[in-house]
Amino acid sequence: MRERHPRIHVLVCNAGIPGRRSFLEVEPERLEQLVRTNYLSGVWCLRAFLPALEAAGRADVVNVVSVAGGVAFAPSGPYSASKHAQLAFSRAVAAELGPRGIRVHTVNPGFVETEGFPQRKGLSSPLFRRLVIEPEDVARHVVRSLERGPSETYVPAWFRVFPVVQALAPGLVRRLAPKSAYRKRPESH
Repeated sequence: MRERHPRIHVLVCNAGIPGRRSFLEVEPERLEQLVRTNYLSGVWCLRAFLPALEAAGRADVVNVVSVAGGVAFAPSGPYSASKHAQLAFSRAVAAELGPRGIRVHTVNPGFVETEGFPQRKGLSSPLFRRLVIEPEDVARHVVRSLERGPSETYVPAWFRVFPVVQALAPGLVRRLAPKSAYRKRPESH
C-alpha cells in the first residue's frame, strides 16, 4: 500500500455496525464484533496508515464516532460502550498526533439513515424519526470540519447537549429516556 500511496493527506475512519441489544441480551460473539468493528478497526487503520500520514507533512484524520459515544441508555449499552472507546481513542490521539503535524477531527453524528442503520424504521417515536439525518449531511459536515481545523463536533450541532446533560446529570437522562426509543425487532447482523 505504501508503495502506491507513500503520502496520505486525509484518512477517514468510519466503520460501524449496529448493536441495539442490552448487555443482558447481546450474544457474546456480537459484543466482541461490536468492539472489534466500532473501536479497534479505527485503531488498526490509523496505525497502518500512520507512516503515510506522517510522510505527508501535514495530514488530517477524521474519526466518525457517534453521539452514542457520549450518551448511554438502554437498550444500546454495548453499542454505546464501543463508541465511547472510539471517542476516548480519538481524543487521546488528537493530543498525541498534533505535534507530528496530524490534525484529528472527531465527528459525532446522531441518527443517520443508512443501509446498516435503518433509523426511520427502527425508531418508535415520531419525534426521534424527525431527528434522522442523511449520510450526505455527515459528509458535508466532515468537509467543513477539515476546513475549520481539528475539533470535536456533532451532526447536527445541537446534539452536543445530550452528552453534556448526561455528564452533568446522569440520572436525568435515564429518567427522561423512553423505555425504548427503538421498536422491538430482531437485530440484523
